[in-house]
This record gives sequence, C-alpha cells and structure tokens, in this order.
Amino acid sequence: MLNERSVLSPQCQSLFPAAVAAAELRGRVDGLAALLPAVEAACIARAVPARADEFAAGRLCARRALAEFGVVDVALPMAPDRQPVWPDEHCGSITHTAEFCAAVAAERRHYRGLGLDSEVVGRVKPELWARICRPEEAAWVRALGPASQAAAVTLIFAVKEAFYKCQFPVVGERLGFHDVRVDLSLSPALLMSGSFVAHPVRPILLAQASPPPWAGRYRFHEQYVSAGMALPAAPCTAARPAADQ
Repeated sequence: MLNERSVLSPQCQSLFPAAVAAAELRGRVDGLAALLPAVEAACIARAVPARADEFAAGRLCARRALAEFGVVDVALPMAPDRQPVWPDEHCGSITHTAEFCAAVAAERRHYRGLGLDSEVVGRVKPELWARICRPEEAAWVRALGPASQAAAVTLIFAVKEAFYKCQFPVVGERLGFHDVRVDLSLSPALLMSGSFVAHPVRPILLAQASPPPWAGRYRFHEQYVSAGMALPAAPCTAARPAADQ
C-alpha cells in the first residue's frame, strides 16, 4: 500500500527528534483515493473527490513514515472523532494543504503524541486574525511591521493547530485558539526557522498528563510554514524489583 510519490521528508523531520519519522507527498493528488484499502475507502465514501484524494495522500504519507519502523501494509481508518486510528504501538499526525501533504509517526514507547501542521503562508484571511491570536500574540505580530504580519499569523495558526493535533489524541479535549498562548517573542524578528513554547491560559487536561509549558519547532519552506510538537512518553513509575541477594 506504499506509493512511490510519498517520500521521506527532511523538512518535516527537522521539526522533531530523531526517533520520529516523517514523509511527504507534493503536487496534485488527483485519483489517489483509488489506491485506498477498502476499510479506509469506506471512511470517505460520501466525500467529494478532492477531499477523498487529500485523505488518501495523508494515508500514503503515514504508511511511508510507519514503514521506517517496519510497519507495512497497515490500514489507518478513521475513528468516530475523525482521528486516524494508528497501530497500537505507534502514534502520528497528518497534515495537508495546497499541493503538500505530510505525516509523522513514532513508537508510543518514546512519544505519547505528535502534532504536525503545514499551511500556505498568507492564506489566513485578515478578518480571522483576531480569532486566532490572543492580544499578546497580536501585539508581537504588529511589532513586526506590515511585510511580515501575514506570515507571522500563519505561523501562529500552524503552531496552534500542531499543538491541538498533539494533545487531542492524548486527552480528547477540544480547545479554542485562545486557550493557549504561543511564545515566539524570543526574537524580535520573524525567523525562517526556530522554536516555540505553548502556555495554557486556563486549566486544560493536557497539563495533568504533561506539565506545561510545551515546546516545539517551526520552519518556513517554499510557500509553506510547518510546525511540529512531540509529547514524550510518560516515565515509568513502577518500582524496580529488589536485586537478588
């Protein structure tokens, strides 16, 4: 079920630790839905062709990433909450935007959750900026000057989407854009790549499973910006058996 158009992605892998595998697929995805196994095809039986092909592109990337762990010929159906159903021992995340699709995967013994999001720079309409940015984030955007503001808002949007994708499979909580504050102010300029830190602004479930703040990385590449975040697996707290005397 692998497809030669889905290849390993150095751009996306650079957003994550080495134990995470990333794959991407570029260009038009017309007709890819015909490659889906039956269990996946049933998930998008009522979808318009464009949506079905995007779904297929994501699954092809996910399988390419999983293949790095020796997992092959696996189907990834859709759960009732519309999340991909990953193999029991693996977790992952999928993103797709205009002519770019990518996925990341990792073993659950290393990571409990992954979040990846890619967006076309400048595609977020100005009338939506206030819905996405908290006041402190908006102040940082304004300080950058008009030439960088659209890219900065797209970055904040991608970071919050990556954060949401990372936390939702772990705790199942639906969040709004203003529930988390993104700290990108370590530099007064908009860098081509860098790190971010996410802080909750109200009590959220993820804080019980993984204490905040939460860190990730971003990168501008071609006409896109991508953001990634990984939640390490919980440390084992079981008592060690006593040594033989």
